[in-house]
Amino acid sequence: MKKLFNSMALLHATGLKKQCLALAICLSAGLMSTQFIHASPNLNPPALKASAPHVYVVKKGDTLWDISGKFLSSPWRWKEIWASNRHVKNPHWIYPGDRLLLCTLDGRPLIGRDEGDGCEGVIRRHRGGTSLQPQIRVESLNNTIPIIPLAHIQQWLDHGLIISPESLKFTPYILGTADNRVIAGKGQTVYARGNGLVTGQRYGVFRETEPYMAVDAKGKKYVTAIELLEVASATAVAHENDVTTLELTDSYNAEVRRGDYVLPKYDANLPSLFYPTATADIVADGSVIRVMGSIGTAAQRSVVTIDRGMAHGAKTGHVLSIYQQGEVVRDPKTKESIQLPNQRIGNLMIFKTFDQLSYAYVLDSSLPVKVGAHLQAPSMTDQ
Repeated sequence: MKKLFNSMALLHATGLKKQCLALAICLSAGLMSTQFIHASPNLNPPALKASAPHVYVVKKGDTLWDISGKFLSSPWRWKEIWASNRHVKNPHWIYPGDRLLLCTLDGRPLIGRDEGDGCEGVIRRHRGGTSLQPQIRVESLNNTIPIIPLAHIQQWLDHGLIISPESLKFTPYILGTADNRVIAGKGQTVYARGNGLVTGQRYGVFRETEPYMAVDAKGKKYVTAIELLEVASATAVAHENDVTTLELTDSYNAEVRRGDYVLPKYDANLPSLFYPTATADIVADGSVIRVMGSIGTAAQRSVVTIDRGMAHGAKTGHVLSIYQQGEVVRDPKTKESIQLPNQRIGNLMIFKTFDQLSYAYVLDSSLPVKVGAHLQAPSMTDQ
């Protein structure tokens, strides 16, 4: 049992990466540098959209991805054109009301915040020159423009967990409630059966959802992973034999039921900066295997599960392009059935990784995203 809980601790520390998306926008490469990052000289500059505005005023409700998409055909290349002001403590943060200017430096596009002196000032500050007049800006972190709306993914970011079927063996579970109710919520007492629970410790109560299935070479279905959603938090207040008394301290969109699992709860000290980036390091041939909260198709701002996880090189922030399988058409000359090439219909960003699977957010999509949609790394250069 101790071995199981140790493995669950490791899973939580690596999988439950609660990224504070609304706190900051990391347009530079992490915290290592706030300098403008040019692409390799072997790569073409990011392609500007024909409709790219020369001036854009940031509005409340904007996201970094939305703003990037107004200027670039490949929004994930935003950091290559962002003019960083090294004299500002957090030059990568953008706020509603900011006036963004599209400028040109050495034949490459450059976008920066207007401080009243136009593109001349943007370029001067980017090169390291100081402003003519010192300026002080006081803003709340809650006002910064997020990469994506946190509310759209919070349920799965904070409370979703995907584990192997073997991990649930010998895991404690809810046996009943203090007043013999079928369900229980915040402020009520429940009882869990199973070893390993410690009085005074905090725990999460998780409900098993529909398992992830696959088909073997013989056509037989088998369970590949188990998905759990946290429905409550609890504190162990007493223990007798193999029954532990738990006080429910919080509820999350559902009530606690008999049979729900009890797992350790950890507050991991994890990074708070989270930004989209393209990569070719993920193992190829990934696909969308589930649309969260729906039995149908996904669209922009939907959450999906993909069959690429940490074992395949997936990391939070990785952007993948979504491709829909091409239709099969009849050749009018030869009468053959020919399958058309896959069609790129959008992009998604991984926001939470597990060993074999990940949760991802659909950033944009021109058509509904179906289960089975193919995924691949975006082109590192604009077409």
